[in-house]
Amino acid sequence: MDDFLRYDGTVKRDPRIEAWFDVTDPYRLMVREWFERMRGCGADVRELFHDGCPIACVGDAPFGYVGAFKAHANVGFYHGADLPDPAGLLEGSGKRMRHVKLRPGKVLNDKALSALIAAAHRDIRRRLE
Repeated sequence: MDDFLRYDGTVKRDPRIEAWFDVTDPYRLMVREWFERMRGCGADVRELFHDGCPIACVGDAPFGYVGAFKAHANVGFYHGADLPDPAGLLEGSGKRMRHVKLRPGKVLNDKALSALIAAAHRDIRRRLE
């Protein structure tokens, strides 16, 4: 038995996610491109809207999410504690999950965040094997 979260109801494209992004909230706009990168990881990527956040999955197993809050936005990873993070972007102290916090005016290492997204996708695929 695998020891990770699974979600029922994933789909190729969830219209609730498009509706979530279809607002002028600056924090939602900050994470849209990162969710698009998650979607672009492969033909096996599916998604759902859960607990107010867009979530990217492989099949029913989540690997990443984005969230928008009052003063920042997050790009998060379900197994982020196991991801290589040489740039030190990941925050959090939970057993598994980690996130990258985005704030207006704060310089972001785009290359490192892109690498984390790709690594999270590879990681969940490996866990599903």
